[in-house]
Amino acid sequence: MTKLSDLTEREILALAIASEEEDGHIYADFGQMLAEDYPDSAAIFQDMAEEENHHRRALIDLFVRRFGNHIPLVRRQDVQGFPSRKSAWQMQNRGIEAIRAQAADMERQAARFYRQAAGQTNDAEIRKLLGDLATEEDRHQREARRLEDAHLNDNTRDREDEHSRRDFVLRIVQPGLVGLMDGSVSTLAPVFAAAFATHSPHAAFLVGLAASLGAGISMGLAEALADDGKLSGRGAPLLRGLICGAMTFGGGIGHTLPFLVPDFRLAFGVAIIAVAIELLLISWVRWRYQDTPFGSALVQVFLGGALVFATGVLIGSS
Repeated sequence: MTKLSDLTEREILALAIASEEEDGHIYADFGQMLAEDYPDSAAIFQDMAEEENHHRRALIDLFVRRFGNHIPLVRRQDVQGFPSRKSAWQMQNRGIEAIRAQAADMERQAARFYRQAAGQTNDAEIRKLLGDLATEEDRHQREARRLEDAHLNDNTRDREDEHSRRDFVLRIVQPGLVGLMDGSVSTLAPVFAAAFATHSPHAAFLVGLAASLGAGISMGLAEALADDGKLSGRGAPLLRGLICGAMTFGGGIGHTLPFLVPDFRLAFGVAIIAVAIELLLISWVRWRYQDTPFGSALVQVFLGGALVFATGVLIGSS
């Protein structure tokens, strides 16, 4: 891969043009993507896209004056060490704060790269050009902050942050919590029934592994097929299914792994501790993201877990 130090001044200017064009396109995509749910932030990104287009036109005018009408194609991915960019579609499910951070990083990375590259060349013209580009990217950062102050007051930012939080809960936390609860609670009965029926840690482990895998597959498919997310706003069904299935498996395997210990009493004791940790985690998530009082969540979750656990023990002991 080509190093920046191997590029001519003409190629460096072409790289700057391509970079500004790509950044402007990304900002415009952000604005379009956020327009419905975050209109104020969308306006910021539209303004930033216009700024990038203005800089691109200025660079093109400079290039034409210096080197003629043909601009060679020099892209970020063609130059070793040049910071890459995530497209808007890659940020769709990341939340508004992640998108804001991505935009800030885009400007910081470009400025830092140009400044580092300027220190690696002894050519006065290239050094001046890279320094000017770094200064321009620094100005972009200040301009982005000015635009944010112009468009976002405290109430607007709070409203957008709350919308982002609800979106995160709906798309990520909710399917994960459903899976964790199902995996942690529903697998208790078969695992401890097998443990008390056989007093064999190996048998209990096999039953728990099968129950965890089966429940994970079942819950993942159920979540993915239940809702396409278009009307409910719950996000991509595949992502929700993967989250729900993985958390279901994790909830079941947590109190299954202790039965890898060959001593039954020790394995049983560790499994009880694992169950308590899982139920505490469920209670914490409900308190943290669903505004459920922690004491109430604790009582509800532990009561349900105790009933299922007792069911397994009674069946296994009969």
